[in-house]
Amino acid sequence: MSESRELGRALHGWRDRIAPATVGLPAGGVRRAAGLRREELAQLAGLSVDYITRLEQGRATSPSAQVLSALARALRLSAAEREYLYLLAGQPAPGPGQLSAHIPPGVRRLLDQLDGAPLSVYDAAWNLILWNPLWAALFGDPSALRGRERNIVWRHFAGLPSRVSHTPEQEARFEAAVVADLRAATARYPADAGLRSLIKDLRGVSTDFARLWDTGIVGVHESDTKTVHHPDAGAVTFDCDVLTAPGSDLRIVAYTAAPGSEAADRLRLLNVIGTQTMTEDSTPG
Repeated sequence: MSESRELGRALHGWRDRIAPATVGLPAGGVRRAAGLRREELAQLAGLSVDYITRLEQGRATSPSAQVLSALARALRLSAAEREYLYLLAGQPAPGPGQLSAHIPPGVRRLLDQLDGAPLSVYDAAWNLILWNPLWAALFGDPSALRGRERNIVWRHFAGLPSRVSHTPEQEARFEAAVVADLRAATARYPADAGLRSLIKDLRGVSTDFARLWDTGIVGVHESDTKTVHHPDAGAVTFDCDVLTAPGSDLRIVAYTAAPGSEAADRLRLLNVIGTQTMTEDSTPG
């Protein structure tokens, strides 16, 4: 129980040090402290407020590795703090054979500073782990999405709703690239049970994925265009680039528009209205 209390105190302390504005949240309303509220941490980590409360009060004693990873991201923990979090929870920190969702400080600063372009960050299995406010305004707030709903490959091959439309040629390039990414990830992270489960379930849910996987298709991400269908801004076509963070397997997906273009005007509009008019169908692209 002492470890549970220490875990709760650590989570509370880390929560208190984060100003809402640094994670793209409004700082309105009366606050007893400058840091995040429990409901805000729950939103960022994709967990329930009740579970956050039980963790901080020492009443939830066995958080899973997935929960710890989500908390580490939401709380912007350093590598050392992340290891301490796993230690307090009685879990081994992810080893070299497992996927890492740790986000280097430079990648966080990139998202914080490049607020004029929709940006999102994915791990090596294409799980969405971070996004900026303009990305949420364009694609819908993903905070309520859980588990596989945040995986872009699962969403595509399982036929979940998306605001992005592809031409047949774009779809073929996208599928080849992400299947090749998953194949490379299984070689780099052979001990990751979640990745193996994802591949197994993708093969079961999609004959197209199974066919591409079995053929050993090779693809790479190239600069392309994406058409996003926004409920207020309409259909907008952006340039889309997939960048790799140095020293990690993180992918940064950036949507940009040429200065003076109609798409640039739509982005400025979205920067103003944010997610306030978004519907409930949060559909990452």
